[in-house]
Amino acid sequence: MQVLPGSSSIDVTAYQAEQRMQEDRMSDVTLMLENLLLREETTVKIIVDCLYDVGSVNLINQRFQKRPINGLMKWIARLSKPAFRLVAVRWVKRNCPKLIARWLRSKVSFKK
Repeated sequence: MQVLPGSSSIDVTAYQAEQRMQEDRMSDVTLMLENLLLREETTVKIIVDCLYDVGSVNLINQRFQKRPINGLMKWIARLSKPAFRLVAVRWVKRNCPKLIARWLRSKVSFKK
C-alpha cells in the first residue's frame, strides 16, 4: 500500500474504500440501465424509429435537392428502415447503458 506524503494509512484506506464503493454503485447504475432497456425494448424501438424518420428526411433534403432524386431517396429510406431498426436497437442495448452511466457519473463528479 502506498502512503501519500502528509496523509496517514487510515486516510488512504478510507479513500480506497470510497473509490471501491463508487465503482460498485456505478456498476449498479449500469446494470439497472441495461435492465431498463431490456424491459422497455418497445419504447427503444419507437425512439429509434422517430429518430430515423427525422434524421433520414433531413439528410436527404440536405444532400438531394432535385425533386425526382429526393423522392426516390426517401422511398429507399423507408425500405431500409427495418434493417436500420434492427442494427440500431442492438447498438443502443449494447452501448447506451455504459454511455449514460458515464455521463451521469460526470454530472456527480466534482473536479477540484
